[in-house]
Amino acid sequence: MPGTQTGVRVELASVSSASVATGLPVLDHLVGELARSGRLRLTLEVAPGRAEEEVAAAGRGLGEALAALLRADGASGRGWAWLPAGEALAGAVLEVADEPHVASNVDFSGQRVGGLAGDVVGRFVQELGAGAGLNVHIRVLEGKEPEHVLLAIFKALGAAIGIACRP
Repeated sequence: MPGTQTGVRVELASVSSASVATGLPVLDHLVGELARSGRLRLTLEVAPGRAEEEVAAAGRGLGEALAALLRADGASGRGWAWLPAGEALAGAVLEVADEPHVASNVDFSGQRVGGLAGDVVGRFVQELGAGAGLNVHIRVLEGKEPEHVLLAIFKALGAAIGIACRP
């Protein structure tokens, strides 16, 4: 996003760690869970700004940083995972693509989760997919609590990314 500065460093790890500072605590937590599920060592910082800009910059920056790992020699370039969080169960299936695309059966528009508008969370995933050059499909099979649904989505997405970055 023009004018929004980001700093991202990501690498594969046997023991994951995450240092995330987007200015949005709920997004920091979700991206941290993504890193843990994907067995990634991640540092992500976004300069303060409007929430929508911070979210988009975080997603795009992380996606661009992941692009090299997804296309590295030996990386499978595709991954899938189903993970729970509380009563929620979500799955993510992804593949490196020349034409990035995100499809989901989840719609948080009109809802606020952890202080974030739901469409902002969708924007993060859209920007991540575009930045990384991924075809991403997200499905939620169960889940009533929006916080649990989001957590399950980010855990599944992280695990699928981790698989796609490895042989």
